[in-house]
Amino acid sequence: MRKSKNKTALFVFLMCAALLANACGGVQSATSNPAGIAVPPAAPISPDENITVKTIRFLEDKVKRDPEDFSANNKLAGQYLQRLRETGDFQYLDLTFRAARASLASVPEVRNPGGLAALAQAEFAAHDFANARDHAVRLTEIEPGKSYPQGMLGDALLELGEYDKAKATFYKIAKLDGAVSHYSETRMARLAQLRGDNTEAQKHFANALVFALNQTAPPRETVAWLRWQLGETAFSVGDYETAEKHYLDTLVTFPDYYRAIASLGRVCAALGDSPGAIEQYEKVVRILPDPTYIAALGDLYKLAGREGDAKKQYELVEQIGRLSELNGELYNRQLALFYADHDIKLEEAYRLAAKEYEARKDIYGADALAWTALKAGKLNEAKAAIKDALRLNTEDAKLFYHAGMIARAGGDEAAARQFLQRAFKLNPQFDPLQSAIAKTLLENR
Repeated sequence: MRKSKNKTALFVFLMCAALLANACGGVQSATSNPAGIAVPPAAPISPDENITVKTIRFLEDKVKRDPEDFSANNKLAGQYLQRLRETGDFQYLDLTFRAARASLASVPEVRNPGGLAALAQAEFAAHDFANARDHAVRLTEIEPGKSYPQGMLGDALLELGEYDKAKATFYKIAKLDGAVSHYSETRMARLAQLRGDNTEAQKHFANALVFALNQTAPPRETVAWLRWQLGETAFSVGDYETAEKHYLDTLVTFPDYYRAIASLGRVCAALGDSPGAIEQYEKVVRILPDPTYIAALGDLYKLAGREGDAKKQYELVEQIGRLSELNGELYNRQLALFYADHDIKLEEAYRLAAKEYEARKDIYGADALAWTALKAGKLNEAKAAIKDALRLNTEDAKLFYHAGMIARAGGDEAAARQFLQRAFKLNPQFDPLQSAIAKTLLENR
């Protein structure tokens, strides 16, 4: 009986792999082994949407009957957060806030760490990293012997650009747990990425994937996210074939995972398959109309000569970015970079980036400030900000490209060429529009 079940599972896996094989115009295997790092083969993980929906309805009915049932509100917040991770639909973020606040209104945080944790997670998802940090600090005080508050605190510190504090906090996770886990390994991977060690990041993500798969019931979204991160790490160093394999593996596990669909579109573009890239981005914006994906689709339309379609997508980026106050906070950085990349509303782009950087001094905030400052004619500020963006020696082609363009604007041709060459050597197709500009500049020098 066990052999029969194994054969059936293998057959299902191979069928899924075959269906995904031609995503970017070439046959790709559904497994991969980047840089000698062992990565478990992909297999479908059964979705539990029906169970989740039933659970949510049950809990919603329960809190409707008893609004002060803090335990039910905490469980409900957890279910909403899970749906947010799976779908990217921010209606679940608003629902999480409501459940968490209702829980804490019933029972104070000192006796209700679950409610406080839910609130901190919602704040993190809403990009309110300062409050997420402060509430995570409070959680470490309430539950000093547990590791999850340390992870939440470190995540918030990382987004705020407090890297040394984040690193120290992450190291406490394994110490408190007495062992490494997918929880600690994902955070070690992120630190490795930021300090420019992409091989080490791949190792940590692969380890995290093994830990996640070894759970009794592997969490589908977590497994998919880790496979997607392996793809993102490969793409960042220009290994497009490996990146594509990881994205396909992700979609074997979670067929409609929006992150992987968008990234598959990006890698199709990098591999020269413009129709395939457009197809993937059209698919993902139907699932989730995120401004970043819509802008990317607009760029692909523009490169394909479909100016009218591109214009419609660009207009939609602004509409969604400003749809609500919440979306405005979430998408400030994306909107600022969109304006700067397309040379429109440059003072507004700078204002958005500068406002965010006041509260969130991470390297990518510095990069956004540098790029928008350059486009707004504020060269000295751009020079200072790009220096801050490069302070961790992060290996990111967009950072090098922005640094090169800023050096060029300042008349330092040697530095400009060096940065642009670094961008191209690392990831020559880092962006369909911007990499073409960099290539033209390098060829004309």
